[in-house]
Amino acid sequence: MSIPLVIGLFALLLILIVGYNILIQYRQRLESAKNQELAKHISIIDATEELIGNAHHLPYSKELLVCLNQRILFALQSMKEADPSDKSLSLRIKNVAEQISHLQANYSNSDVAGFKVPTTDKQAIGMLQLVKRLKNIIKNEHSKGRFSTQLFVTENARLEGLQLRINIENVVKRANDSIVKRQLGTAKQLLKKGIDVLSTRNDSYANTAREKLQLMLSEIDSNQSLSNEQERKQMIAKEQDELDVLFQPKQKW
Repeated sequence: MSIPLVIGLFALLLILIVGYNILIQYRQRLESAKNQELAKHISIIDATEELIGNAHHLPYSKELLVCLNQRILFALQSMKEADPSDKSLSLRIKNVAEQISHLQANYSNSDVAGFKVPTTDKQAIGMLQLVKRLKNIIKNEHSKGRFSTQLFVTENARLEGLQLRINIENVVKRANDSIVKRQLGTAKQLLKKGIDVLSTRNDSYANTAREKLQLMLSEIDSNQSLSNEQERKQMIAKEQDELDVLFQPKQKW
């Protein structure tokens, strides 16, 4: 066998090895990209299902629930495109699509959970975080053209109203706690802060809440005035008693 032939065969073998390695790396990059894409959509689905599961903590509108379910549907469809071999995705897509159709046809305002007043600061913070996540999602879905501008504006305003209500109800709770502890200065600061926040709103809840907070503040001021007057009278009576003792007639022994 001639040396040029050997060199040629060796070069061909080397090219095949390099080409095979490049092909393997290319397939690995494709698989890695596919797995990352699937993981992203799985994360979206898990987070969205968690939000749907929290519907008993806050009033969810039909539009919001449809938006959340559609978000899951789009994620499943993207997963199907990325991995057509996964046969289970077709059934999940069908189930979610049916769920959306059922919501659109049958969901009514009577199905919306009522607002639950937070009983602790921790609960209030959790509810506020939930509202923030929901606002971010409808903003994201609107930016992708999957939630109409009219629905976005309406739903965003509704969520902002919930955000306000959570904050104000928590202010009322904390103010009442401070009153019980006789921390009247703290209670007044909380109530004034709540009134300032409500001063920019002119809806039914804001007007009612503002009146409630102003009444609580007036009651504290009245009680403080009454307490100060009682203390003043007690001090005058005490001083008078001391004067009576000082100037009472001397007893002769």
